[in-house]
Amino acid sequence: MTFHILQSENKRSLLRLNNITLLQFKNYRSSAFHFTERIIGICGKNGIGKTNLLDAIYYCCFTKSYFTRSDSLNVHTGNQGFRLAATINRGEVLHEIVCILRETGRKEISVNGDGYEKFSEHIGKFPGVMIAPDDVQIITEGSEERRRFLDALLSQLDHTYLVQLISYNKILVQRNSLLKSFAETRRIDNSLLEVLNEQLSIPGTIIFEKRRNFLKDFIPLVKLFYQKISGEDYEVSLRYESQLLYASFESLLQQFRDKDLVLQRTHAGVHKDDLEINLRGNAFKNIASQGQRKSLLFALKLAEFEVLKNANGFPPLLLLDDLFEKLDQHRMQNLLEWVCTENNGQIFITDTHCERLKDHLKSLNVSYQLIELNVNG
Repeated sequence: MTFHILQSENKRSLLRLNNITLLQFKNYRSSAFHFTERIIGICGKNGIGKTNLLDAIYYCCFTKSYFTRSDSLNVHTGNQGFRLAATINRGEVLHEIVCILRETGRKEISVNGDGYEKFSEHIGKFPGVMIAPDDVQIITEGSEERRRFLDALLSQLDHTYLVQLISYNKILVQRNSLLKSFAETRRIDNSLLEVLNEQLSIPGTIIFEKRRNFLKDFIPLVKLFYQKISGEDYEVSLRYESQLLYASFESLLQQFRDKDLVLQRTHAGVHKDDLEINLRGNAFKNIASQGQRKSLLFALKLAEFEVLKNANGFPPLLLLDDLFEKLDQHRMQNLLEWVCTENNGQIFITDTHCERLKDHLKSLNVSYQLIELNVNG
């Protein structure tokens, strides 16, 4: 399988993680890892810490865990707080990233000793893509999972999008709280509601326009990857669905006003958007086989990888977690050939079987580093 959609990479801007130190992070008490190759295999039994190591790398790129929303769940059992430190080359410049969760619950992120006023300023500086088994929820679950996928990708590409998304979510919480207070007090303050409506519509409209413009190019790329991975001629269609395609934000809020007051939550807005996926005219998640679902998941993630690479001029870090258990050998080999031999980005791959991982990497005829985890960190 060969993908003829690659663009040239800026070799001087390549992203390389050199090392990472984990202190009291998940199952690691204190461990350090040094990475000497572009392709790194990480193997060991279940529960040994392979996924947690990938998550530590992800945390350094995104200031949060890929798997848990609460930072307290990332702390080693019996301890309070954790520390991650990584050195990473972006082109010819070396950066030291330090992520600390204090015993007080205060979080600190710094690069080369300089802390951030807002953690959102860090997003996109060290791009990465994670592919994990549970990511199939993007395909099988509700619209929230697909919005989260799009938001994470667009936030790496466009800082303005991230700022507007944060603003929108804050105002949405305020509006929902106001609706609940109306029900509790049985008094409606229309002037205050109008103020929040106006405040919500501004970032909401910007988010809608950015999503719509982005998906015009992203959807054809996903479809191309799906055909290459699956080898099928079946037509998979993806379509951006948003209430704002049919009416302005202001008119939608007025349209749903009575319903919002009764149910005490906001029913109009970009928090209702979806990426609808169909196969042969039917909902994809209802009729697709396991193989088709996996192919579409990888199509979405590889399209994400490609978009980030083209936007930055170099590939993002690619974190592949425990995929041998979920993919047949043919699909896995096709995936590895593309990410390992047709791209120059750094790749981290975990597997429960060291020999299997070693055999796959040897077959690619590329240099690699194998890290075998034997005991908990």
